[in-house]
Order: sequence, then structure tokens, then C-alpha cells
Amino acid sequence: MSFTFAIIGRPNVGKSTLFNRLVGQKLALVDDQPGVTRDRREGQARLGDLSFTIIDTAGLDEGARGSLTARMQEQTEAAIAAADALFFVIDARIGLTPTDRSFADFARRASKPVVLLANKSEGKHGELGAMESYALGLGDPIQISAEHGEGMGELYDALRDIMPAPVDEDDDADADEGDAASRPIRVAIVGRPNAGKSTMINQLLGEERLLTSPEAGTTRDSISVEINFKGRPFRVFDTAGLRRRSRIEEKLEKLSVADALRAVRFAEVVVLMLDAQTKFEEQDLRIADLIEREGRALVVAVNKWDLMGSRANQVGALRAEVDHWLPQVKGVPIVAVSGLMGEGIDRLMKAIEDAYAIWNRRISTSALNRWFEQAIAANPPPAVSGRRLKLNYITQTKGRPPSFVLFCSRADAVPESYLRYLINSIRENFQLPGTPIRITLREKANPFAHKRKRPS
Repeated sequence: MSFTFAIIGRPNVGKSTLFNRLVGQKLALVDDQPGVTRDRREGQARLGDLSFTIIDTAGLDEGARGSLTARMQEQTEAAIAAADALFFVIDARIGLTPTDRSFADFARRASKPVVLLANKSEGKHGELGAMESYALGLGDPIQISAEHGEGMGELYDALRDIMPAPVDEDDDADADEGDAASRPIRVAIVGRPNAGKSTMINQLLGEERLLTSPEAGTTRDSISVEINFKGRPFRVFDTAGLRRRSRIEEKLEKLSVADALRAVRFAEVVVLMLDAQTKFEEQDLRIADLIEREGRALVVAVNKWDLMGSRANQVGALRAEVDHWLPQVKGVPIVAVSGLMGEGIDRLMKAIEDAYAIWNRRISTSALNRWFEQAIAANPPPAVSGRRLKLNYITQTKGRPPSFVLFCSRADAVPESYLRYLINSIRENFQLPGTPIRITLREKANPFAHKRKRPS
């Protein structure tokens, strides 16, 4: 198992910037506003020939029992318990604060190796704060600038003294090849703010891994967690609530939304979480349209179903509602769930697996063209400008999502309505409910185009 470091310290000392520097990507949201990070986020870090797991945490701060701040600190404590060693980060430009001193005692009580990092040490102002940090009693401070990449050599030397010898990369590669068949399905859970996304993931995990609150907008980063459900691995991404663009004003919310959209683009299956009491609002439809345009497999989960009272006849009505509002993904799986009560979890995970299988499905060219002939015979393409459209044949070029190339005489003249007819017919005849389907038109070369007409 990978050696693990947890990054701890008070808010706004640059923990997330350091996390991004070590993982080599801008995974964690960074802003001048304190307290941006709330949940703990894991990543695979690399420094020279050293590879390790790193956990970004919320800033250590004091809060009333049961408050959001207190539960953020509980997430940090869980990260410390899971780590093999700690990065304790201070802001060298500000120097030591009473909060730094208080939480240095907290780090010592963890009884784990601590690497003291004086961040923002670039320039003259950082030198004095770094010298002050000797008073914490956590050893020699390493002066770094996470933003500019300064001090990484000194950090490497410190890690070499703590970490075990690096594992041979060739052995890792062999292990990766063996695990390729059992790689987790990447699932993003998206929806409007306060739809219950984090509560649902906590229910799947069986623990309070993600922060939840009645207040909308609790989740900011797109946090990924590993779930093994009945022997099948999943990597599930919790995302920030998506509001209409016109309502997004703060820079931090814009960053959160961009992070959520990135999670959708890298997911394989996207679960659109609706609130049972306010389902199919305009923003829900916009999010579903975005998922379809990105070509992701889609599952619709109607959450808070336990609040709907008499539910005997409502499940059947959901099917008709979804097909009415989302005709572009007709037949998309829909599951009534309650993240708080744990209802419908098995059905949801089964729907995700089924949607993933459909998204990967391939159809033989012979079967496609047998269907194609019947579809054209039943509904011939319309004549355009008095000229008949000739559709030659169709073939599937790839899955994920199912994509097809249709060879024809005049690609620019095929009406959108006729393409929709073909897509719906493919969906019905080859059992591809709910998955996005792509048809690309390509003109077949005319073998006689180079020949001139004979003079009369």
C-alpha cells in the first residue's frame, strides 16, 4: 500500500496549492478566501523518484460541536488517522499565530512523523516567519513556495529520510496490467444544490465520509471516493451543485462549477440527482442536456422519495415524466431513492452497471445494415429540392457512446428530423435505452465525378 501524507494546518496557508503541486494537476480548488477546502481529498503524488498518496484537508479551526466547522475538523482528524506521516504547513509571510501553536500540539499528539513546511517563503518577508517556526518544536522547517515550486529539493531530501525505499516501477506496471479488467467504473453524481448528492455517497460508503448540511452549497471540490459494491469497484465523484449561470456570481462558486463539469467529462456514467419535491426544473433539464452532449451514460435518480407520502402509483408516472422531459435520451433508467434512509441503493447501483454496459455496446455491421434496409423501407428519406437522397450503408465506429457513420449521397441535405428517426429506431431495435447515440454523415465518393459529359 502507498505511503500516505496528510497536509494539515490552519486555513489559507497554501495546503491545496501544495497538494496541486505534488499531484501535478489542479485538482483542489484554490482561492484567497479562507476555508475553501471542506472535505478531504486524496491524490497520487510524485516528487523525483518518490511516489506516495497525499491527502488535502480542511484548515484546522475551532467550532461549536455539531457545526460545519467542527465536522470539517473531524474530516481532518480522519485524514490524520489514515496517514503515515504529516505535512504541517504554516504561512511564513504572516509568521506563527496562536492557532499554529495550538494545532502543533494536536500534530504532536498524533504520534506520527511530522514534516514542518514554512510555505510562501519566497522573498525577504518569508525568512523571518520560517525562523519563528522553530518555536513549534516540530524540527527544522523546510522553506518552500508551493505556488512557485521553490524548496522542492529540500522537501525531497526530508521525504527520503521518512519513506521506505521506492517500489520497482516495473513491478507496479505488471500489477496494473493484471488489474486492467477490474478497473472501477467512474461515476459522477451531479444535480442542483442540496439535491442530496453527498448524503447518497455517504450511504453507499456506510460512513460520514463527505460533509452534508441543510445549507445549499456545502460541497465545493469534486471529491472522489472508492466504493466496492457487491464485488464491483466504482470510483464515485461527489460534485458541487450546479445552478443557472446567471445566478453564479462569486469566483469560488465558478471554480466549483468548473470542477463539477470536469468531473462529468471524465466520468463514464453520470447520475443526475433530482429532488423528488421539485423535480424537472429548468436547470435539471439543462444538466441532462449537458450530459447528453458530453456523451456520458446517464442514470436519473429521484432523491428524497421518502418524503413523497403515498408512493403506490407515482413510480409508474415517473417513467412517463422522464420520457416527456428528456426525449433525447429516451428510455434512460430512472430510480427512486432516499439517500437519508438508504432506500433504492441496490437498484441505483444495478442501473449504473446496466447503463455502463449499454454505453460500451457494439453492434455488428451486418446486423446494422439489415435493420437499416428495413428502416429506410418503412420510412424513406424525403426528397430535397426535387432530388432523392440516397443512403448507402451504416457502420459503428466506436462505443462509449455508441457512434455510427452513415454513408450517403448528400450529407448536408439529410434533415435533422430524419436523423432523429434513425437514432430512435437504433435505440429501440438494439436495446440502447437512455444512452447518447451519435450518427455522423459522410458522403460516398462518386466514381464518375472525374469524367466529363460527352459532347452532344
